Amino acid sequence: MKIAITKERRAHERRVAATPDTVKKFIALGFTVAIEQGAGEASRIPDRDYQTAGATIEADTAALLRDADIVLKVQRPILGSEKLAGEGDINELALIKRGALLIAMLSPYADPSAINQYAQAGITAMTLEFVPRITRAQSMDVLSSQSNLAGYRAVLEAINVYDRAMPMMMTAAGTIAPARVMVLGAGVAGLQAIATARRLGAIVSATDVRAASKEQVESLGGKFVMVDSEEVKNAETAGGYAKEMSDDYKRRQAELVAETLKKQDIAICTALIPGRKAPTLINDEMVYSMADARWRCCSSQL
Repeated sequence: MKIAITKERRAHERRVAATPDTVKKFIALGFTVAIEQGAGEASRIPDRDYQTAGATIEADTAALLRDADIVLKVQRPILGSEKLAGEGDINELALIKRGALLIAMLSPYADPSAINQYAQAGITAMTLEFVPRITRAQSMDVLSSQSNLAGYRAVLEAINVYDRAMPMMMTAAGTIAPARVMVLGAGVAGLQAIATARRLGAIVSATDVRAASKEQVESLGGKFVMVDSEEVKNAETAGGYAKEMSDDYKRRQAELVAETLKKQDIAICTALIPGRKAPTLINDEMVYSMADARWRCCSSQL
């Protein structure tokens, strides 16, 4: 059976669906592997590394997919109705043969209409977002691994904008107070953001609708801030995700967040609800009430 790995064509996507190490594992299982030319360049993996691992390199996308039994991608394939800058009129879905297996992050909630197109094309599609969050499937949990990196990167981006030192610094010239950081959402991304901010010396507080998050936040050195409500007892799904809360809870949460933000320098939002738009937890008024925001508003008028 042939496994094909194509170049990712969606904007800002720099990942690739296979590395030389995974290629070796596929070949050891008896598969043949073909890689589209330049597929790994954005991830700093040259074609020669794939060839050394035993894969073949194919310059023609149509030829690559024509006889592929399994197609591995990071993002969902380009459909005929989509137009991407610099990619012409390529329709990746139309190039995949009937009966093939497509494995990728297909974003079924964001693009539900594509599901029917996979069916009409005769393709078996498996979306990695639906891999259950159980111990046996941890190595396939693409969401947690990327959320972990997102939480880390969020703190680095915040520091760049904050433009001051994060930890307390005591010098002969005086003392610099540590930055105060609030993290909204204490899932995988939020916990990594808390840990990163704490390692850099910030004072961190966090909030989440799940009561179980309190112990995790405090174990990382953060202060847990939470609405006192009976709803929190059932705020978590069987898969460990947060549920959407009632309007009354959202109102009380907004009041708590608004009051807490007044003492914060940085706020990082990581809260997500599977299959729904991420909740808006901070509005403009809250942002301008923050300590550092007030300083920036004043300084911009000088």
